Amino acid sequence: MSNFTLNVTAREDQGKGASRRLRRAGQVPAIVYGTAEPQSISLSANELGKALQNDAFYSSPIALDLDGTKTVVIIKDLQRHPAKPVVLHADFQRIDDNQRIKIRVPLQFVNFEKSAAAKASAKFAAETAVVEVTCLAKDLPESVSCDLSEIQTGQIAHLSDIVLPEGVEIVALRRGEDHDQGIGYCYSPRGAKVSG
Repeated sequence: MSNFTLNVTAREDQGKGASRRLRRAGQVPAIVYGTAEPQSISLSANELGKALQNDAFYSSPIALDLDGTKTVVIIKDLQRHPAKPVVLHADFQRIDDNQRIKIRVPLQFVNFEKSAAAKASAKFAAETAVVEVTCLAKDLPESVSCDLSEIQTGQIAHLSDIVLPEGVEIVALRRGEDHDQGIGYCYSPRGAKVSG
């Protein structure tokens, strides 16, 4: 079910001093919560750093291996250093196969080059790179896409234009049509010829 596995260690000592010692030893303090008691853990900063280079990691089930026992989780939050490329703390949420989860997944805009607008030298400006969805863990997509093959110059792409796999819903759209916000727009750059 999971494409990613991270080796983790249970940690007993809490507090800022303990976290600082862990970081100096090349470890990242973290917490696992949901469906059972929260558990404090630590994991290799190098191993986490490598996994974070893969965009799919942010929206995929992850297996945390604690002494041979695997717990499937999703990443919920990363606290990063303000000036250095260092993760200070990670939050993971356990996944229950029968419970819907909310997670932000990458949004891809596809087929703009096939649109009449693109052929008329128009451009597309994306306003967001992620969208929050809700689904069961088994239905979790690595990304979702918005097909721009029919977009016109001056038109705005909305959340409702995103193509969703079965069982996946956009969180904002569950609140009603007035939450169907724009996610990008097609425009004609200055000086471009507009074909009429």
